[in-house]
Amino acid sequence: MEVAAVPPTTSTGLQPSQRRRRPAPTLWSRVKRSPSAVFGLLVIGLLIAAAVFAPWVARNNPAEQFSDGLTIDGRPLPPNARFWLGTDLLGRDLFSRLIYGARVSLLIGVAANAAALSIGTLFGTVAGYFKGWTATVFMRFTDMMMAFPALILAIALAAILRPSLWIVALVIAMVNWVWIARIVYGQVLAISQREFIDAARVLGVPTSRILWKHLLPHLLPTLLVWGTLGISTTVMFEASLSFLGVGVRPPTPSWGGTINESQSYFLEAPWLVAFPGIGILLTSLAFNLVGDALRDAVDPTLRGRA
Repeated sequence: MEVAAVPPTTSTGLQPSQRRRRPAPTLWSRVKRSPSAVFGLLVIGLLIAAAVFAPWVARNNPAEQFSDGLTIDGRPLPPNARFWLGTDLLGRDLFSRLIYGARVSLLIGVAANAAALSIGTLFGTVAGYFKGWTATVFMRFTDMMMAFPALILAIALAAILRPSLWIVALVIAMVNWVWIARIVYGQVLAISQREFIDAARVLGVPTSRILWKHLLPHLLPTLLVWGTLGISTTVMFEASLSFLGVGVRPPTPSWGGTINESQSYFLEAPWLVAFPGIGILLTSLAFNLVGDALRDAVDPTLRGRA
């Protein structure tokens, strides 16, 4: 007499097929496992809060020149109880100027990077999907733009366009989109060869719907990572332009502009250079840490690790 095989059970009396599968970790759960990413998010949160609530966080008007903001011989004051980070060459509160400078850096960083992402995604998607002469024209123009040194091109454009806050953001976007276009082009070339894209074409799905509903969702992880990392690059770019005198114009406070104004006092008043430099360093580091964590989180080779 044959005995029917009984499926093995677990200690809870359930068959393996009946056990509830462990849910896949979400993007946030992957990112928060990284202490460096949490530190970066904390720094970014503090910077955003300081920029948004600058009128309440800053102790003084950043453009006001205080009569007691200089020493008797006309030198900047070091950090003290009244001026937490000291004063600059004109007797203005350095702490207040750095808080408002954070607003300028973040605004330009987000705006310029969003514009660069949009232009780069458009060029890369159109060239990668349509191929042929379209790809040749678009990508050769991209190569031509990449041939120019980015900083020199940005200086030339800024000098011609008489820089303001939005002009600086536009100039930075015009020199940064090329790298994104190259990356998107490679991704779209690979995705457009997959079966679900071919099936959509055969079924007569409009091209605009294929691009929006099928291609773009597969690009979002890459765009998210590059969007975060790009803000770090953009903040550094804005600081460089302001330091060279072709960025945000005075009296608008900016970190690079503050360093430019104070470079002759580097030895006598080092805080004028050190504190803006620390602001630039922390901002770039924070966005880089978060971008690296996002890159690891969306990497398919890491999704199986838990």
